[in-house]
Amino acid sequence: MSREKLKKLGLDLPVLPTTTVGSLPKPDYILEARAKYSRGEIKYTELKELELKATEFWVKKQDEIGLDILVDGEIYRGDMVAYFAETMKGFQTGELVRSYGNRYYRKPIISSEIEWCGPITVDWWRYAQSFTAKPVKGMITGPYTVMDWAFNEYYPTRYDATIAIAQEIRKEVEALVAAGARIIQVDEPAISTRLDELPFAREAMDIITEGISAYFICHICYGNFAPVYKHMLSLAVDNLDLETSHRLLALEEFLKDNVFDKDISYGVIDVHQHAIESGDDISSTIRHALTLFNKDTIWIDPDCGLKTRTVDEAITKLTNMQRAVEQVRRKIV
Repeated sequence: MSREKLKKLGLDLPVLPTTTVGSLPKPDYILEARAKYSRGEIKYTELKELELKATEFWVKKQDEIGLDILVDGEIYRGDMVAYFAETMKGFQTGELVRSYGNRYYRKPIISSEIEWCGPITVDWWRYAQSFTAKPVKGMITGPYTVMDWAFNEYYPTRYDATIAIAQEIRKEVEALVAAGARIIQVDEPAISTRLDELPFAREAMDIITEGISAYFICHICYGNFAPVYKHMLSLAVDNLDLETSHRLLALEEFLKDNVFDKDISYGVIDVHQHAIESGDDISSTIRHALTLFNKDTIWIDPDCGLKTRTVDEAITKLTNMQRAVEQVRRKIV
């Protein structure tokens, strides 16, 4: 059981541990500062001071709400792939492309051999961890998603590019663990898009996790359950983080023929709507999860990152989620 692994890592988590997926909303002063920085009106040191301020706010707010495993909020990141590409050799910054809705990012271009040049997220992880006694997750973007969301103009195949990225991102994982991170989340939203490439996506995950003393979560969102998720069980991670609030019926069909032998981070919050889920609705969703999975294997979180919500919306959604979990805990412990 993964709970035994957690205990060996010194993590004694309550039943139904709560967390959030990674990104949290950027306060208005960050959005304004980022715009000024892009226009050359302020220096990076001024922007970073505000990013540190917002990171401190979100770590303390998660702690205040009562979440069990915290995140740094990724305030310092623009896009989950571009951020890693900007900090490793071998990438060039491309032109703006649509991500979803009216959101755009500068799609990286792989133009030469990819190289990890030093810690990318470690200092942010240390900073976040300094404000809480609770564990803070190390957060990385997975190699398959980095490859898929970039233009490859150097490596002969998508496979070669993915493996090269995995070998370098593993160094970031090693640096996070050396700094003290015990829970590492690998974000792989693209992994559910091409069934034929799953074998080398799994190989890349093996490279990242093999022999490393940490509890690994793989976050996968908005995929097609039927053809993809049965293959996800072979990923070398301890926990699959799924957006179950939208895919519950598909998940139930999947479970009829597939034994789910990992922990699951069970999404109970829709991150793409302004409406606030009530505590009663969330409690009902959690109770249903308990009919599908052993209580010792379930983590509770939103479907995905909350960066598209307002600060107030995110706080209220997370607060209602935490209160719902506490209500259910009292009845099952």
